[in-house]
Amino acid sequence: MLRVCVCVSGGGTNLQAIMDAIDAGTITNAQIVRVISNNKGAYALERARGKGIDAVAVSPKDYEDRELFNEAFLQCVDEAKPDLIVLAGFLVVLPSVLIKKYEGHIINIHPALIPSFCGKGYYGLRVHEAALARGVKITGATVHFVDEGTDTGPIILQKAVEVLPGDTPEILQRRVMEQAEWVILPQAVNMIANGLV
Repeated sequence: MLRVCVCVSGGGTNLQAIMDAIDAGTITNAQIVRVISNNKGAYALERARGKGIDAVAVSPKDYEDRELFNEAFLQCVDEAKPDLIVLAGFLVVLPSVLIKKYEGHIINIHPALIPSFCGKGYYGLRVHEAALARGVKITGATVHFVDEGTDTGPIILQKAVEVLPGDTPEILQRRVMEQAEWVILPQAVNMIANGLV
């Protein structure tokens, strides 16, 4: 059974997609053992608690400096003894010690087709604003392994989503989540849990 730790900063819709896929049996051989958020008010924590999943907030605001936060965050991850760490809208730069320790066992969902609209500064609505500003006709989402770079790790899955006339960043963000993120993130977790990656 793959022990999964999900890190999230906000509402937790990708977390919900994983939980739903486990309930539906489309993810097998995996269980979420802990949800960690850097935001004490994240609705994702409520989603996890509602399912009886251990949910912990580790906020940088509670620590004097980044190093102390990084130590506390790493300890919180280590306590869960995860086989896989899933970054599901986690807006924190991971400490390099954690990336090294869990190399090949951390995945991220990015709301664009890497290598487009990725890297430093590309997160949340900014990604969709950039896609619309560029005038692309196709965007999408990517699940990739996490390495020391920003959105540079090996790609596991991608799914394209059409950009429609009249799209706003918010409308496009929602379509990318519904048609791509919520599909390929659970799919990637299932593939890893069953030795297909």
